[in-house]
Amino acid sequence: MRHALALGARGLGQTWPNPAVGCVLVQGARIVGRGWTQPGGRPHAEVVALRQAGAAAAGATAYVTLEPCAHHGKTPPCAEALIASGVRRVVTALTDPDPRVAGRGHALLRAAGIEVTEGLLSTEAWRANLGFLTRVREGRPMVTLKLASSLDGRIATASGESRWITGPEARRVVHALRLSHDAVLVGAGTARADDPLLTVRGLGAVHQPLRLIAARGLDLPADGQLAQSAARVPLWLLHDPEVAGPRMTTWHELGARLIPVRSGADGQLDPRAMLAALGDAGVTRVFCEGGGALSASLLSAGLVDHLITFSAGLAIGAEGRPAIGALGVAALADAPRFRLRGIRQVGTDVMQLWDRV
Repeated sequence: MRHALALGARGLGQTWPNPAVGCVLVQGARIVGRGWTQPGGRPHAEVVALRQAGAAAAGATAYVTLEPCAHHGKTPPCAEALIASGVRRVVTALTDPDPRVAGRGHALLRAAGIEVTEGLLSTEAWRANLGFLTRVREGRPMVTLKLASSLDGRIATASGESRWITGPEARRVVHALRLSHDAVLVGAGTARADDPLLTVRGLGAVHQPLRLIAARGLDLPADGQLAQSAARVPLWLLHDPEVAGPRMTTWHELGARLIPVRSGADGQLDPRAMLAALGDAGVTRVFCEGGGALSASLLSAGLVDHLITFSAGLAIGAEGRPAIGALGVAALADAPRFRLRGIRQVGTDVMQLWDRV
């Protein structure tokens, strides 16, 4: 199952709205087939592994990181494919919460006389599939918030200088993290100040994630890198429904997709409505790279599932720009809390991984 989980991870960021599943077929002590969900969400992992195994699948044990699907969509159910192959036993890590499956895959297998074992490495599988599971259960994508700051929590000097606080090794890790998510999200302030491209670079010819900008008034430069690349790399702009006129026309013509999202009482885009709109569009994993106001809104709403921080060995001081905007926290009991999952040195910087408590 650990091998199946590692295979499934290869599809992260490329399979949405489907989950990134891994499958290993074992005959005795020999692996006869293995597969993972392919880009675009199909073929599914089980089908890839069964094609590789061919006749050797008969009598084999299948290890699958998520319950095989049981519904007819664009492809036949994987449960039926496993039954037709003649596998003897199926071991799964998780039951699929999708109402179209939700135990029906396991039931189909058992009805066909196949031995089914559930729950192997379920904790690891839950973490691996958190984006898909969160979208099915809560109607929103999983959110990973990345903060790269100085020792004293600053992301820029008072004048706005921010390139580069962290070193090249940390930036390379960030590009790999972008690659494992469906979409990269920043606020309009960051887009205006940094004119970022938000693509994955330095890792060869790879699939590019969606680029998302939370821009309530669509007040973004139409001659920057985002605008110039909108026709080549998908760009979605989240904006207030009341925005109309030339700005809408300009970004439509540039090739961006415009997604209206209601604003909250503070006049900013409502973070829950924003993520709900992305969930409706099929997005399962969002990698947020700030800035401070957007980070604060997501944290205040309890919508950050993973927090990844990069801390550089320099101090900027109180006059610098904070990594997180105002949270309105009056008591420590009200502060967003996270549990440390891992820490490691990346070049000259320190990387910490945190999970929401």
